[in-house]
Amino acid sequence: MTTPSPPCGTALVTGASRGIGRGIALALAEAGFDIVGTATKADPADTAQGLYEVKARVEALGRRMAVAAGDLSDLDSHERIVQAALDAFGRIDLLVNNAGVAPLVRMDLLDTTPESYDRVMDINLRGPFFLTQRVARQMIAQGGTARIIFITSISAQAASANRAEYCVSKAGLSMTAKSFAVRLAEHGIPVFEIQPGVIQTDMTAAVQEKYDRLIGEGLLLTPRWGTPEDIGKACASLARGDFDYATGGVFEVGGGFGVPRL
Repeated sequence: MTTPSPPCGTALVTGASRGIGRGIALALAEAGFDIVGTATKADPADTAQGLYEVKARVEALGRRMAVAAGDLSDLDSHERIVQAALDAFGRIDLLVNNAGVAPLVRMDLLDTTPESYDRVMDINLRGPFFLTQRVARQMIAQGGTARIIFITSISAQAASANRAEYCVSKAGLSMTAKSFAVRLAEHGIPVFEIQPGVIQTDMTAAVQEKYDRLIGEGLLLTPRWGTPEDIGKACASLARGDFDYATGGVFEVGGGFGVPRL
């Protein structure tokens, strides 16, 4: 059996149990990172899906993974998540703010409820803002090389009137990434934003027919759905330091969605 090479560091990935977060965790493990994966639920008995399925895959790649269950909208859980990472690996070298939710019901902007708005904002924006604040303090205190990546969405730029709260949350998260890039520059901590496009996950399964049609009609320059692996590869490249001089940069991984065309 080949002995794994020393790790590149420890990556804390929120929402790592499925979809884009799972793809990111596996790509980072392949790149040499040990992983701390978070999700709202973690059942050690369920190795077919969720965080413990990801943990088994990470360990099969020769890396280690710690599991930290916690609700990002609950700010009290942030300390537990950070402490779990420190207990397992002693430091946090990379934070990937990936966890996010869509509205439970897509509804017209004129009918959006305060309850739906607050739920989406708490998880997609308020939670990552304050988790990043806590982790950034840890990164500064521990010294060494560290990086932060925010996973936003093309919906930070493209408005949808039937899920406006989601778009607003991602636009706010985009500015959060820029703000942390400015604040952490003096500490040598690059901060990046990745904007996924139309990615095939559980979140988009309900609208697959719609996007199949739009992609077929030429929505994207690369005429296919994106995959979690596409986002994972982009994260791994940023995590290795390939683009540190691009701190504050926005990387769209969307098949050319954002290219203006006539």
